[in-house]
Amino acid sequence: MCLAVVALDSHHRYALVVAANRDEFHARPAAPAAWWEAGFVAGRDLAAGGTWLGVSRGGRFAFLTNVREPHRVDRAAPSRGTLVPDVLRDHGSIEQALERARVSGARHNGFNLVAGDPDAAAWTSNRADGVVPLAPGVHGLSNALLDAPWPKVLRTEAAVDAWLDTGQDDPEPLFAALGDRAIAADAELPSTGVPLEWERLLSAPFIVSASYGTRCSTVLTIDRAGHARFVERTFDPSGNLDGEVEHRFDVDR
Repeated sequence: MCLAVVALDSHHRYALVVAANRDEFHARPAAPAAWWEAGFVAGRDLAAGGTWLGVSRGGRFAFLTNVREPHRVDRAAPSRGTLVPDVLRDHGSIEQALERARVSGARHNGFNLVAGDPDAAAWTSNRADGVVPLAPGVHGLSNALLDAPWPKVLRTEAAVDAWLDTGQDDPEPLFAALGDRAIAADAELPSTGVPLEWERLLSAPFIVSASYGTRCSTVLTIDRAGHARFVERTFDPSGNLDGEVEHRFDVDR
């Protein structure tokens, strides 16, 4: 997952909204979102067996993004994709689960991890200290720390804010926000250590290239009555829609 916006207690109908894009090399195999035996719905990385975003029948969600550190990559580090299932399976509080993941994730390459439920959420990272509760409102995350003002984060947060302001229930505009392919101006780009052409390519909310790009867009909503809807759309290397799955369920609280 390389872009995610979370809206907590910000909509008249939905207690929780998550809109997220997963960016990855197209050659890395993955399976569409489905129910895992452990009782959560998530996509599956078929290379390492983990996932990037999931939600349990109890309403606990979790997702991770990588921290972009091209000069600090350990090729022997364990897969970060194990962290989301660990948090979803954890029977402790959100803060306890995230703290355990942060401590156990010390050997991983850099990551952000967000978890929560319709009532509360928090963030942690193995590139920061502790666990930080998220206040009600809109929060964005990409490949830097929480709410870092990268162009793609600011643009997607603004689109989510605009949708919230309309008061409409249909989340389809969130997919339009995730599908934004506009590249940021050079003056707005972060400096993360990758070549300039990659900074440009990666600055768009939706990335299109032959080798690496946005593989799927996901919108998760849980309304105030406990009805959850998880929609995942997958894309080919040209950025064309090539699949969609939808899961609806009532949260077991």
